[in-house]
Amino acid sequence: MPHVTEHVVPRSPLAPVVSQEVADALAEGRAVVALESTLLAHGLPAPRNRETADVLERAVRARGAVPATVAVLDGRPRVGLDATALDRVCAGDLVKLSVRDLGAAAGLGRDGATTVAATAWLAAAAGIALFATGGLGGVHRGARESWDVSADLGVLARTPVAVVCSGVKSLLDVGATLEVLETDSVGVLGYRTDTFPGFYRRDSGHPVPWRADTPAQVAAVWAAHRATGSGLVVAQPVPVADELDEALHDRLLGGGLAMVAERGIVGKDVTPALLEHFHTGSGGASLATNVALVTANAGLAADVAVALAAVDRARLSPR
Repeated sequence: MPHVTEHVVPRSPLAPVVSQEVADALAEGRAVVALESTLLAHGLPAPRNRETADVLERAVRARGAVPATVAVLDGRPRVGLDATALDRVCAGDLVKLSVRDLGAAAGLGRDGATTVAATAWLAAAAGIALFATGGLGGVHRGARESWDVSADLGVLARTPVAVVCSGVKSLLDVGATLEVLETDSVGVLGYRTDTFPGFYRRDSGHPVPWRADTPAQVAAVWAAHRATGSGLVVAQPVPVADELDEALHDRLLGGGLAMVAERGIVGKDVTPALLEHFHTGSGGASLATNVALVTANAGLAADVAVALAAVDRARLSPR
């Protein structure tokens, strides 16, 4: 018999390093929730960002799941960060990474904070099915001319992860975003709402195609939908008490859109600029709204992850 040399495929530099706690939970079939790091590195000022990192992880643990904050440190994707790693993420000087940037960050040994797209991709690579964030990226206003469409949408089209969020930021073209999600067969589910949330506002003015009212219902939908290979958007409105005042929101949105147009701000710099405009113009109220909604989303994602783990255990148990 001829000698056969086995071809060994080297481990990918993008294979995530999974913390022991997260790896143990996944191996045991327990609930895990991925959390992004762009919010911490670019969305919140210090020291609020580091405080929020702990708040989000506690919110997940309080519901019986294990948090897995995602980032790239020294060029290695990391899923599940200890306190020292969270300190590094919140200290600043991290590059904002979407999926297309992961290879460059790995090859150059850079530190980076992961967007929704990159976090979803790395979570799926690690075997995590639930992810909590604040708001999705989407189709920007004027995209017919600029072609400015967030990579979040394309990644969700081909990545089986359920993302709990508060819709998309009102500074985007919400209707066009929903159309792209439909075209790409990404599921959209309203949680205790018939209308798609607008991040700072509970109602964007657009309906959702499906509604669920309990974590168990969301888990059942996701357990069925994941067979399609695409993601699921679970849209939960910001808590009523934390919704940004409508008149203030509309004034800041109009002023912010005019500001980015006047300054020629485009691409990935638009959202950070508008968020800073909201924060400054609202006297910090928008920041409080942001933290409140992402904390609520982390809690819901944990509830769904626990329910999903129960569904999967029932399916694997002998009948």
